[in-house]
Amino acid sequence: GSWIGYEHTSFCGQQFILERGEYPRWDAWSGSNAYHIERLMSFRPICSANHKESKITIFEKENFIGRQWEICDDYPSLQAMGWLNNEVGSMKIQCGAWVCYQYPGYRGYQYILECDHHGGDYKHWREWGSHAQTSQIQSIRRIQQ
Repeated sequence: GSWIGYEHTSFCGQQFILERGEYPRWDAWSGSNAYHIERLMSFRPICSANHKESKITIFEKENFIGRQWEICDDYPSLQAMGWLNNEVGSMKIQCGAWVCYQYPGYRGYQYILECDHHGGDYKHWREWGSHAQTSQIQSIRRIQQ
């Protein structure tokens, strides 16, 4: 199954998705992230990954207000698919687990969101993780089981 690796102990700091495969060096999990982490200090499994039935609704503003868009597929660029902003105010995860990226092409900071955390409701970008510094989300994909 898939795991989340964290920069710090106690599941804090930058998050990295670890799907099936090998990660022989730090750049294998860090990829083209905003900055590179040479070691991961805590891990936990992702139990809610359900690639086939995944569904998320993104909202323009905090607290599920404004324009919304239901997503059931991977999008390397939200703007290219019709989302007008480069930011997302809040999200509801109806099914599955998702990894959202700061930049198009699945680059930048990773935010791993699951239907079984926060009841699937992420009212504010600060709930995306202890490392969240901005509401900028420009690509999104489902997490593989």
